[in-house]
Amino acid sequence: MARYQLLLPKMGESVAEATIIKWLKKPGDYIEADDAVMEIATDKVDSEVPSPVSGKLVEQLCKEDEVVQVGAVIAIIETEAAGQTAAAPAPVAPPVEKKPEVFFTPPTAVSKPEVTTQAQPEVAVPGIEQLATKPATQYNDTFKNSPRFYSPLVKHIATQENINAAELDQIPGSGADGRLTKDDLLNYVQSKQSGQSTAQPQAVAQAEAPKLASDASKTKVSSSMSGVDEIIEMDRMRRLIADHMVMSKHTSPHVTSFVEADVTSLVLWREKIKNSFEKREGEKITFTPIFIEAVVKAIKDMPMINVTVSGTQIIKKGNINISMATALPNGNLIVPVIKKADELNLLGITKAVNDLANRARIGKLLPDDVKEGTFTITNVGTFGNVMGTPIINQPQVAILAVGAIKKKPAVIETPEGDVIAIRHMMFLSLSYDHRVVDGALGGSFVRRVADYLEKWDSARVV
Repeated sequence: MARYQLLLPKMGESVAEATIIKWLKKPGDYIEADDAVMEIATDKVDSEVPSPVSGKLVEQLCKEDEVVQVGAVIAIIETEAAGQTAAAPAPVAPPVEKKPEVFFTPPTAVSKPEVTTQAQPEVAVPGIEQLATKPATQYNDTFKNSPRFYSPLVKHIATQENINAAELDQIPGSGADGRLTKDDLLNYVQSKQSGQSTAQPQAVAQAEAPKLASDASKTKVSSSMSGVDEIIEMDRMRRLIADHMVMSKHTSPHVTSFVEADVTSLVLWREKIKNSFEKREGEKITFTPIFIEAVVKAIKDMPMINVTVSGTQIIKKGNINISMATALPNGNLIVPVIKKADELNLLGITKAVNDLANRARIGKLLPDDVKEGTFTITNVGTFGNVMGTPIINQPQVAILAVGAIKKKPAVIETPEGDVIAIRHMMFLSLSYDHRVVDGALGGSFVRRVADYLEKWDSARVV
């Protein structure tokens, strides 16, 4: 028999560690190659760790809720001796004691403060860099009772700054599914030290949501006293989504503008080319990449829709990164991101959409796949809805909902006069942050997206 050391795989450039959520296999179980062995969580996304070999799991080297470094050995798998040799694991450097260093980009830059263990060519700002000089301490076990998920780094910083679990639960998070990122916490600490904290008053309005979630987690009742109603406890992802939605409504005054678009030319074009496209490329072309391309063009025309807000500053984003809301089989929602969508043609967008959607549904997204979105699209038409009023995906300032395409009678203007014809029509609805996006910009933007869709070139080759 040969013994194979299963390592915690790399999950993205910015991820150095993960929390073990659940073991899917126990010692003695036989594992086929590519079978999932455990579920893990990072700041941005949950995923599974597969085994690259077949064999029997003989030892688990970490426990549930334990924090593990990327590259660490997490399990031992005994492989069959006949002709099979255990792959030599990549060498893992011995742990080195590291002192976190915090750097801050000046206000003119787009990026936020980041915690790093290597020196970066950025300018340290008095007030934040003191975090780096504090001695490392073990994070408080009281964080385990929180209804929210916190990465080890967030808990480490909170412990250094004497921020308890109750206070941490009230800080709004800008990460995927409302998670509190290190940047959120560092900004909060800096504001608190300067006496100008805005996060705490804002969080007070949301305090009931974490409290209710905490109370609910203690409830053991599975049905009502009448025996008819059923009480279902939210899973961790649903609690994070709930917190993120409440935080967004407290943060941004939402306004929604609607337009109706005649997309007949677009529908007929896709119907004409979809079979040849699938035969040539090996995958389908849906309406989603077409909608994304129209949004990208409209953002180029009106770049002030591609911004974020930091206090009294408006940060104009240099890249156009399109987040696309994707429903998961369990009913939850995740928002993978197409990075630098403005540098992709329609074929490139289509491949990116299909790849992210497929990996989202099977739980194979990486943490970097859900980071740095600047504008979100959600397709409510997938569920037969004709329109919606979506909630902004913080820290973005706008989100577009596209409705179902329906055949309807419409008035068509021709040189010979107006006629009524059957056309393919759809509604677009844009929710936007009225702090920085006025009705003129919001209404003009959604109209511009509709214009690009209505003026589709029926002879286009993709």
